Amino acid sequence: ADMNGTAIENFACVIFNVSFMNCTWHVSRTATRDTQYFLYWQPSEEEDITGCQDYIKDDSGRHTGCRFQNVTIAQNDAYFLVNGSRSGQNIEERLLINNIFDYIIVEKFTPPLNVTVNCTEASHSCNIWWKPPRTSYKKRSSCFKYDIVIEKK
Repeated sequence: ADMNGTAIENFACVIFNVSFMNCTWHVSRTATRDTQYFLYWQPSEEEDITGCQDYIKDDSGRHTGCRFQNVTIAQNDAYFLVNGSRSGQNIEERLLINNIFDYIIVEKFTPPLNVTVNCTEASHSCNIWWKPPRTSYKKRSSCFKYDIVIEKK
């Protein structure tokens, strides 16, 4: 629920290069210029809570996102907490997420690994093999779909 017009909106995270995660949000239109937000996350119940060390800021200097490094996700549950302050007073403390995959909009994967091509002139065909890309958490290989673009040279 919005507390005095300070709640954040549109929270989303993007994982890229296997272990980096950017989380962003929009500041409520009714939040005053001195409203500031602080993001904390806990990858699992067994791990420690980590505060953001690298904030993304808007033109007013308000935090509108965070860049995390060395991210590993062992299971579906991860926890995010946003604290807000205005004029130095705590105005909001909310647990935002307890199922991380509802809020990771995209994981940008690296290319597949160990791509091997074996073409035979006699059959005019090629076989292509590869290993799935590295990811931030364990995925079943059936989760991946690939598009292959063949260009004749």
